[in-house]
Amino acid sequence: MWHEILFRVLSIVNYVVLIIVAIPVLLQVLYIVLGFLPKKTYPKSEKKGRIAYLIPAHNEADVIYGTVKDLLEGQDYPREKFDVFVVAHNCTDDTAELAEKAGAKVLVLNDPDPAHRMALYPLKHGIAHILAQEGEGAYDLVVHLDADNRIDPAFSARMNDAYQTGVDFARPYEGALNGTQNFYSKASAMIYAFDSRYGSRVRERLHLSAHVNGSGAMMSVRMLQKTGGYDCELVCDDAEFNMKRMFDGYKGHFVEDAVVYEDMPSSYRDTYNRNKRMGSGASGLFKKNAGKLWKYFFRTGDFSFLEVYFLFSLSLLNVLIGVWLPLYYIYHFLYCGFAGWGGMALSLQTAAYYQSMVWNTLFSALGIAVGLFILFGYVQGIFLAVSDYKKLGASRRRELVGTVLGFPAFLVLYGVTLLVGACSKPSWGKVTRNVPPKTLQK
Repeated sequence: MWHEILFRVLSIVNYVVLIIVAIPVLLQVLYIVLGFLPKKTYPKSEKKGRIAYLIPAHNEADVIYGTVKDLLEGQDYPREKFDVFVVAHNCTDDTAELAEKAGAKVLVLNDPDPAHRMALYPLKHGIAHILAQEGEGAYDLVVHLDADNRIDPAFSARMNDAYQTGVDFARPYEGALNGTQNFYSKASAMIYAFDSRYGSRVRERLHLSAHVNGSGAMMSVRMLQKTGGYDCELVCDDAEFNMKRMFDGYKGHFVEDAVVYEDMPSSYRDTYNRNKRMGSGASGLFKKNAGKLWKYFFRTGDFSFLEVYFLFSLSLLNVLIGVWLPLYYIYHFLYCGFAGWGGMALSLQTAAYYQSMVWNTLFSALGIAVGLFILFGYVQGIFLAVSDYKKLGASRRRELVGTVLGFPAFLVLYGVTLLVGACSKPSWGKVTRNVPPKTLQK
């Protein structure tokens, strides 16, 4: 019967979809399985490079003074070897005055173009200014921070150690300032810690390029000069910059002992806005560079390009996961139900075949879902809560018990918001800032 042929065709299409989705998911499983690999450390260097910390800021009066002050006074690094630059971007408050009062070198950027209301433009402006410095005022490396970040006292020294070994491009471990504030901040902290502790460590040990994006990203001045500065144009500028440097032949590295503490989203709205922006930006970047990633893989044989391809493919695969799979399995169970128990006319298979398919599909789906929830939700959550609880913003492990228990539910929310982003127009929204503590727990 025609409806049986249609069922067969759609089943084959679904198998193909499942295989496509399984590849990037299996990569995440690999990160967990290989999470026992020891971290990479860099030899301590007596030579100290000059560091420019660069902070883009738009109306950040609530947090900028404390951030600059903590940076200048909290680093175990020669004070004459680093400076803090704040780019006050279209500010209508006293961000510039407070940053200067705290000791920062302030650059004021007034840009009336509404299309430029995102972080990449003050970053472009700041990096261009830093690259123009010469002689004793020249810098060796640039570190991008957000206006509410805190960094570990050893951050400068550890990034310098990596730089002195020849590293031009590196990311830190991303910890949380407010990881115990509420469910949203706890779960977001877990997501970022997973990418650092599992994904980034395993990539580093397998000699794959690190994903250098977000707060704490280190860029050498020599690399920036060769590649034309901060040459980005998309809303996900940090990921775009990372991909461009890979195409230029630079390999990103993970400096695990350099820790940046970020303000995590503390409400559904902030979580939604951040993930929507990331999903939208990632899908646009993937569409633009998918073919190029395969091209460079075949040209160089470097699996880093394939790893990035499959990771970014999740931005579009979320559409398959969130749209195709629910619709297909609703159809699948309805059809098998009517074919197995509804007396539907059949010619290719018996009613008993469709009855057994209902139960086989149900048990398989439940088994896979439960297995993935246990692995991604509970196993990694427990491990992170035990080993990295301080980097998650907790003072005691028991503060994260509720987070571990509810983490699988957050993963569903996380996927849904990324799905919305993949289907949305790129945009940059203001998020609520939580004023960081004056000092970190040392």
